Amino acid sequence: MYRFLFTTLPSNDLGLLTRSLPIARELSQLGHEVNFCSPGKAPSVVIAEAGFENLVPKHPIYHMSRKHLSFKGAVRLIRDRPLKDKYGSPFSFVWALIRAAPVRFAPLTAEVWNTDHAAAMAGMKNANFVRANCRAMIDMIADCDADAVVDFWNPFACIAARVLGKPLVTVIQADAHPSNKGLIWWRDPPEDIPTALPTINKVLGEHGLESLSKTEDLNLGDLTLIVGTPETDPVPDATGCAYIGPTLWQQPHSEVPDWFHDLDDSKPVVWAYSGNPRYGSKRTALDSEVVLQACIDVLADLDVRVVLTTGHHALPDEFLPLPSNFQFASYVPGLTMAERCDLMVHHGGYGSCQTGLYSATPAVIIPTFSERESNARRIAALGAGEYVLPHADETGRKRIDLEEFRTKVTSVLSGHTYLENAQRYSELLRAYGGAKKAARLIENVVKGRGG
Repeated sequence: MYRFLFTTLPSNDLGLLTRSLPIARELSQLGHEVNFCSPGKAPSVVIAEAGFENLVPKHPIYHMSRKHLSFKGAVRLIRDRPLKDKYGSPFSFVWALIRAAPVRFAPLTAEVWNTDHAAAMAGMKNANFVRANCRAMIDMIADCDADAVVDFWNPFACIAARVLGKPLVTVIQADAHPSNKGLIWWRDPPEDIPTALPTINKVLGEHGLESLSKTEDLNLGDLTLIVGTPETDPVPDATGCAYIGPTLWQQPHSEVPDWFHDLDDSKPVVWAYSGNPRYGSKRTALDSEVVLQACIDVLADLDVRVVLTTGHHALPDEFLPLPSNFQFASYVPGLTMAERCDLMVHHGGYGSCQTGLYSATPAVIIPTFSERESNARRIAALGAGEYVLPHADETGRKRIDLEEFRTKVTSVLSGHTYLENAQRYSELLRAYGGAKKAARLIENVVKGRGG
């Protein structure tokens, strides 16, 4: 029996959870122990519902915001938590937290060129910030005595596993592979993209590790698993990697709301999913409110039934009351809902795209930043959906062309080709093994390392 620590990008979204939980469940059923490290509020809810322990909220360093952390802010965080907890010495996180302030961030934009650019925007140009987060992960991995780390886009966990010499398994999207062109593969990148690579290499060197040629090299482990298939998620050179198809989560025997059974076939059912509508008290470039507004403005006038969900997030008050043909729930079982609906309208998250393909449900996507635009473009290239790109108005708020959205919704609902293509790729995805295959490969790599 092995002990695994599953780590994810520390964000308040469910996409990476729907990817990681099926693999965790399979490893658990094989008799292994699995703990999680995912600090967001919404992920924490889903992890608890799945019966796993989430270790991250114990760490003050993971509660830093994008604001420049002041000394007062550090003291406030420290004051609100015990000086000593089960994950380290009394003052290790305290000192790391204070040393990390102020953290310098690259400008937050919806245009994110690659994972290196994303790392720079997340504060990884600051060496103390990287050191502190890596120290937190090193202490956690050592304290929970993990035999291996299974990572879903947490660069600090990838560095920590290397420092400790632990087997590292990474589960990535094709766009995160270093041999790919990044998240905006349809355009040539500018020369002045902010980079975190010098800082990352500095910290790696302090631990006696070799420098990387690209930040994306952090995304490769002793075993690298690529979700999707070569047809849906191409990588020019995937040598040493394994495609696993989709890994999508739904709690066994999940219950649906009573109104779900009243969704008859008299009119099309549209599932509108925004994910997290707003990532902070103020609007940011990553928010998905544009999806909510577009659906309210257009779908209210169509002869459809709309199920609106946000993934365990609150619906902002300004969108209330909803139109009479809308039904809101913060969360519904995703696979069940996708199989029931005739069309998905969503923000372009990878999990949503894979859920649609797996369920053979066409989509109209309103991608809210570059990674989601990449996913949307790939769905459109497969002929399984369409997308409408947002633009920022003079106030910075995202808008879309509502007539374009209306036309594409109508076209996808009435066109058989989209459904046929979605069904074709559903069959392809289901042939790749998914979470069961991933669990077997992960188990074998730990055995191979003498774990």
